[in-house]
Amino acid sequence: MSETNNLQEIPAQELKEKVITAIKQVYDPEIPVDVYELGLIYEISVYPVNNVFILMTLTSPNCPSAEFIPSEIKDKIQQIQGINHVELELTFDPPYSQDMMSEAAKLELGFL
Repeated sequence: MSETNNLQEIPAQELKEKVITAIKQVYDPEIPVDVYELGLIYEISVYPVNNVFILMTLTSPNCPSAEFIPSEIKDKIQQIQGINHVELELTFDPPYSQDMMSEAAKLELGFL
């Protein structure tokens, strides 16, 4: 982790796009769609200086990948050059449903 005063602030929208790209590299091992397209990410917030907050869920509270997916998302975001701090919160409110999937995910999984 870098010292805050040595970081050059990345514009919030640019950093958010980099965060989304990083998140899209993470897959639920049982589903061939990335966690962003699955709709598991509820919120991505960027705060000065280059701090990121992620609010996410899992497909179920008993998801076998409950330990793995959040830590992999956090690791991928922390690999973005210039990131200062990443906070990730897991919630089950509202509970996950297939309605949260993107059109691309529904198509990939044969729901359309």
